[in-house]
Amino acid sequence: MRVAREQVDVRMEIPGVIIRQQKDFGSVHGFNRISAEYFTLAAGVDTTELFKGLDHDLCQCPHWGYVLRGTITTTDGHGVTETVHAHDLFHWPAGHNVRVDADAEIVMFSPQHEHSHVIDHMKAKTGG
Repeated sequence: MRVAREQVDVRMEIPGVIIRQQKDFGSVHGFNRISAEYFTLAAGVDTTELFKGLDHDLCQCPHWGYVLRGTITTTDGHGVTETVHAHDLFHWPAGHNVRVDADAEIVMFSPQHEHSHVIDHMKAKTGG
C-alpha cells in the first residue's frame, strides 16, 4: 500500500499545525516487538539475489514506513509491482522483493524478530 502525503486525511489543522492520519494502515497482530529502521539505499540495489533461500525467495516480513527521498519499487510473489516516492507512506506486506530506482532514504517499522531474520540472512549471503 502506497499513500502520498496529499492523500492522507487532514484530521486537524490550526495555525502552525497540520495533523494527517491514515487509518487502517496495516495490522501488527501476532507480532511481538517492533524495530525502527533507517535505510540508505543506492540506485540499482535489488534484493532478488539477497532473498534467495528465504521462504519463496522473498522477504517474509511486513514493513511500514516513510520515504524521505528517492524511488523504490517492490514486487510481490505474484509479480505485482508498486513504486513509492519521496514523501510517500508505505506498507509492504510479507512476500516482496525491493529494487531501488533512485538513491533513497527510508524510515521503516518492522516486526523485530522477523526482520532480524531477514537481515541476518542478507548478511550471511554478503559475508557482512
